Amino acid sequence: MYLFLLHNATVTALDMLNISKLFVLVTSLASVAPTPIQERQASSSLDTWLISESTIALQGVLNNIGPGGSKAQGAAAGIVVASPSKNDPNYYYTWTRDAALTYKMLVDEVIAGNASLEQHIREYVQAQAVLQGVVNPSGNLDDGAGLGEPKFNVDGTAFTGSWGRPQRDGPALRATTLISYANYLISSGQTSLATDLVWPVIRNDLSYTAQYWNQTGFDLWEEINGSSFFTIAGSYRALVEGSALATRIGQTCPYCDSQAPQSLCFMQSFWTNQYVDSNINVNDGRTGKDANSLLTSIHMFDPAATCDDSTFQPCSSRALANHKQVTDSFRGYAINAGILAGQGVAVGRYAEDVYMNGNPWYLANFAAAEQLYGALLQWNKVGSVTVDSVNQAFFQDLIAGISTGTYDASSSTFESIVTAVRIYADSYMSFAQRFTPPDGSLAEQFDKTTGVPVSAADLTWSYAALLTANARRNGQVPGSWLVPGGNTLPSQCRPSSATGTYSSVIVTASPTYTPTPTSGFVTSTTSTTCPTAVALTFNERATTYYGETVFLTGSISQLGSWSTDEQSRIPLSADRYTSSDPLWQVTVNLQPTTTFEYKYYRIGSDGQISWESDPNRSFTVPSDCQASATVSDTWR
Repeated sequence: MYLFLLHNATVTALDMLNISKLFVLVTSLASVAPTPIQERQASSSLDTWLISESTIALQGVLNNIGPGGSKAQGAAAGIVVASPSKNDPNYYYTWTRDAALTYKMLVDEVIAGNASLEQHIREYVQAQAVLQGVVNPSGNLDDGAGLGEPKFNVDGTAFTGSWGRPQRDGPALRATTLISYANYLISSGQTSLATDLVWPVIRNDLSYTAQYWNQTGFDLWEEINGSSFFTIAGSYRALVEGSALATRIGQTCPYCDSQAPQSLCFMQSFWTNQYVDSNINVNDGRTGKDANSLLTSIHMFDPAATCDDSTFQPCSSRALANHKQVTDSFRGYAINAGILAGQGVAVGRYAEDVYMNGNPWYLANFAAAEQLYGALLQWNKVGSVTVDSVNQAFFQDLIAGISTGTYDASSSTFESIVTAVRIYADSYMSFAQRFTPPDGSLAEQFDKTTGVPVSAADLTWSYAALLTANARRNGQVPGSWLVPGGNTLPSQCRPSSATGTYSSVIVTASPTYTPTPTSGFVTSTTSTTCPTAVALTFNERATTYYGETVFLTGSISQLGSWSTDEQSRIPLSADRYTSSDPLWQVTVNLQPTTTFEYKYYRIGSDGQISWESDPNRSFTVPSDCQASATVSDTWR
């Protein structure tokens, strides 16, 4: 920083004030009792650390993704393991929310040019298509209720233990991730893949979001059953960009259009005039100052947006006021002792937290920094910073005595503000850096007194959070998602919902994708000779009793021509059937392009036949040189 000053021709008094604050920050951090980790980090700049740590973090994410991840043994392709930890705590599951946020980061990396990650995205699409059809304790796909199930076993089967369910943020977050990917495919000239492969999965999630956004559920920490700010905001974003994607591919989403304004209207209810109360409609005994709201602001970030209060953009007055209130609430941690206001601290989930003794979380520190990096990007785009009565306390922590007003980018005050905020954002990253082990591994938490990493090791979300924060720090931004007028509040807020469309998504074999410098990805197959038959696997999930068997029949001779005679029956195997995943399977070889109708029936030990309900199902065998394909259904 001293060298920077030597080369800076115009150093104002406000600049000097910020530099003095930085000096106080460094000396106050140094006053904390040193540990070996701290001593190592003291000699390493944040810039240098982030270069190496970003590589470690990306590999940490990939290590936790099946089937090839080194720490994801037994995980299906495209499945994200939350953490390799199987004891104290056991996080060896896949959470819809965590996976969606992780893959949103990976999609952004693909869009930014990291073509090597493309196949992981395709596997994620297919894995989520399967999970949508898995019958679970929250329900099934018939009415969408099963989409609210928060976590699954890593092999893709249902987790049936007791848990905080439903959690309504997962479908909306997954929709946002897949919408971003679909838009990338369209821009790369692969519209048919976006329409045929990705949109059906998105549509199920949008239907769930439109139907259930206004019902209570468990928050992102899986503790409070009420209305969560993070969930409502995520729902609003998914509905807005879902409608835009539908229009782009020649579809419609009327349930998106009717519910997006109402979810935005409800978002305003969480604002207390000083900060965001992250959980309402529940008597939880908390202030509501929660990292939930920091994560919400970075999820709502649109690089093309203004500092809009209604969507709580990172640079908005509300979001900045809330940032101060939330981060200040953790200054009681022993590890934060002696650190002055306006300097980064260790950040946890919420001050009243008792889980694992209520420690700081790495991802919360990265979120606190990322919001500020997002604000800097928005101020530079807008060309000004506005200090008003709502956010003035935030700015006064950084620049004492600053007055309300709008400061143009050409002013020295604007430069002083962005310099101070950049230093402030970096201080949150540096705090996490100081308590990261020499190997760069990121656990879930670090101890609020000693800084020692605790709880689940190699948390995928921690790694993803570092990568997104560093991307914003480096000026890498995701695509814009807000549409003109999309943030306009309706004249009247009212509780509402709308029914969309739910349908089983047919999962076909994934082709291999070869990157090209000009067109992104092109479809190729491993052989130039197409197979003459496709091995079509029928997966039917049907809960049965002992002595009962599930059969398949259909409109073509290979499926028995609708006959139930003993010689024509096609029984499904229950070799993989479990109480948590009642899977019946059979594989039939069919010619490409064959179109047929089919249906399942079951026969009990008494010989009685029971048919699933109408209508008949239908399918067309793929014709793009695939050797195999899969149909996933649930008994009706």
